[in-house]
Amino acid sequence: MNNQKYSGNFYKYQGTGNDFVMIDNRDGQFPVSQAYIEHLCHRRFGIGADGLILLQNDPDYDFRMVYFNADGREGSMCGNGGRCTVRFAEDLGIFSGSTTFIAVDGEHEATASSEVIALKMGEVHSREHHEAYDFMNTGSPHYVRYVEDIKNYDVFNEGKSVRYADEWVKRGGTNVNFVEKLDDETIYVRTYERGVEDETYSCGTGVTACAISAHLKYKMPSPIKVITKGGNLQVAFDEDFKSVHLIGPAVRVFNGEL
Repeated sequence: MNNQKYSGNFYKYQGTGNDFVMIDNRDGQFPVSQAYIEHLCHRRFGIGADGLILLQNDPDYDFRMVYFNADGREGSMCGNGGRCTVRFAEDLGIFSGSTTFIAVDGEHEATASSEVIALKMGEVHSREHHEAYDFMNTGSPHYVRYVEDIKNYDVFNEGKSVRYADEWVKRGGTNVNFVEKLDDETIYVRTYERGVEDETYSCGTGVTACAISAHLKYKMPSPIKVITKGGNLQVAFDEDFKSVHLIGPAVRVFNGEL
């Protein structure tokens, strides 16, 4: 780790159990270092989180979201992180009601109520259907496999085996989702996340990918209700997936000083 440390306030937010260290970096003072961010996200030696998010200024938007995985590397889009960043920006007084911001995968719109954040996700890319799985990019790459008895499924080992299979390593890695259809409007999703290298309580881009997959597979109508270990979400979409919204709670847990 380099010797440069951050001196200032941090905030902890969670969206259906997906938790993040949030830094208001509009002054540009946070020292970005993989080792330092990994340390802050460590659940024994740091604050503890699935990722760290910098909220920064952008001349063309209300703010810029910069997301780092728990391993300290800058990550692809994080849906629950996006919803938490929107709540953080609202709490900072940056906007009221609705906002437009920029992230690694492009422009996002969102609305905030006292109960939920509705985040417009990016366009869906690279959609593939295979006999054993679906794959698509919903801001991050996602493998989707249907299983039974999902509550007792070995997500860690099965997810890790896909994550580190030669095919996916060659393709730059993937997140791995396991999904079970519970009824005609509800699915249950569990996700092994790359960068965290473990199962998380919820994954927003993964939930989005699973909902789209379930719609194509079972003709489930929008919005699809999604149960995760960390809570309940909804994914609303139009038929061509040009307008996809991830809807659910985003909550400040605590704040402190580094």
